[in-house]
Amino acid sequence: MARRVAVVTGSNKGVGFGIVRALCQKFDGDVILTARDEGRGKQAVDALKQERLSPLFHQLDITDHNSVVRLRDFLKEKYGGLDVLVNNAAISYTGSSTAPVSEQAKVTLKTNFDATLDVCEVLFPLLRPHARVSNVSSFVSQMSLAKCSDALRSKFTNPNLRMDELVSLLKQFVKSAQTDQHQAQGFSNSSYAMSKVGVTVMSIIQQRELDAKGAEDIVVNACCPGYVDTDMSSHRGPLTIDQGAVTPTYCALLPQNVHSPRGKFIRNKKIAQWKM
Repeated sequence: MARRVAVVTGSNKGVGFGIVRALCQKFDGDVILTARDEGRGKQAVDALKQERLSPLFHQLDITDHNSVVRLRDFLKEKYGGLDVLVNNAAISYTGSSTAPVSEQAKVTLKTNFDATLDVCEVLFPLLRPHARVSNVSSFVSQMSLAKCSDALRSKFTNPNLRMDELVSLLKQFVKSAQTDQHQAQGFSNSSYAMSKVGVTVMSIIQQRELDAKGAEDIVVNACCPGYVDTDMSSHRGPLTIDQGAVTPTYCALLPQNVHSPRGKFIRNKKIAQWKM
């Protein structure tokens, strides 16, 4: 029988690094730590080896389609499939950034939403029966949804929303941000938060699509790691990276044939309200 394998994107530091550590301790199979920069990725693997853990490394830049395809080909050849995918890689501008909202919207959505969706589209065909997908979102997706206009909120929470419609809504956000019209059009003001609205809704749609195809016990959830002390939070978060890894790891290791949670937004290992 083929060896089981888990992949964590953007995992050379921060919450992703914590998730790899937790999976190395709890997952029955190989755990692949990925990073854009090979040197940093291998340093992270070495650091975990000092703790007597044994992650493997594979280069991955989620914004580079060819890099994603190379990872897919490696997984296919070495493992014949994929059992756990944690989509953790993301970027965020700091609160003090002077970059215009037009740039922040374009760059943030391209990485956090478009590239994450691309990873899913490339790797999902490898998911074996009982595979688990943990899409790292954020509590700011809930806050951002609450700040959207009623019309947009009803679209983002529509149980029949299709993936192409979601993609189109987020393109509309980026386009309106180019002329600073995004708030006038009913979107929230935070590019990071809007990207995470995308990740949460994407996860809900993915579960529905997999179920419609009759996938055998493949479960996708979006999750919030909490406010963690990382570079991304400018080290303001009170949680350690290991505490931040708890909920994403919980989603990655849900037992076989679990009925719930499936296609939900998870905070503190519990289903959180998405429909406002």
